[in-house]
Amino acid sequence: MLNVIEVTKKYGKTLACDNVSFQVDDGSITVLLGPNGAGKSTIIKSIIGFLRFDGQIKIDGFPCKSIAAKRLLGYVPEIPALYPNLTVSEHMEFVARAYKLNGYKDYIDELFDRFELTDKKKKFGDELSKGMQQKLNICLGLLPRPKLLLFDEPMIGLDPHAIKELKLIFEEIRSEGRSIFVSTHMIDSIDMLWDRTIILKGGKVCANVTRGALDKSGATLEQLFFRVTESEGGTAEKTDGNEEQA
Repeated sequence: MLNVIEVTKKYGKTLACDNVSFQVDDGSITVLLGPNGAGKSTIIKSIIGFLRFDGQIKIDGFPCKSIAAKRLLGYVPEIPALYPNLTVSEHMEFVARAYKLNGYKDYIDELFDRFELTDKKKKFGDELSKGMQQKLNICLGLLPRPKLLLFDEPMIGLDPHAIKELKLIFEEIRSEGRSIFVSTHMIDSIDMLWDRTIILKGGKVCANVTRGALDKSGATLEQLFFRVTESEGGTAEKTDGNEEQA
């Protein structure tokens, strides 16, 4: 579904991403982890077409900046970008019309019910609390039912009920054969959900591990994260469970 191939990005003389390669399989949940400054935001912005970069990024075989790729991609940013003069309902209607969706009304009602936004439908974007803004932010990303959904720190600001619903939705999306790519600092929030984890350090991939490979090793995701990000050189860990020294 998503292929990131030898992506390198510089900001002036600063190397933000250095020859980064990985893939997100169909019907899977892939997590992107890394300390601050590791290059996570740069990769996310490159995938959604906000940045120029060297290398290739393909979504279902299409270059990420093509219209064909953008039709398959959904994005939920860390900070909601809402219109202050649109109500909650109008935000959803705006996205539905932009994507030329049909038969979307029932799905909007379902999302509003699951994220407790039904009684907020007539409120304007700037009248919502930060938590409610994040819930609407998520609903806007889910509405077009894209084949690939990118989430940047989706759990921040959510109450326990919304976190539970979002985790259920992640599982539903995966069961439908669609894919999720999540960038986060909150390891415990996604610890039981992921199929593959990519860990960045200093702009490089220092781990690319499937759940099966990690389970075989006997380590937890948290243990792996600290081992590869706090070691002097870092360890490049591969999907089959083998390890290579970086």
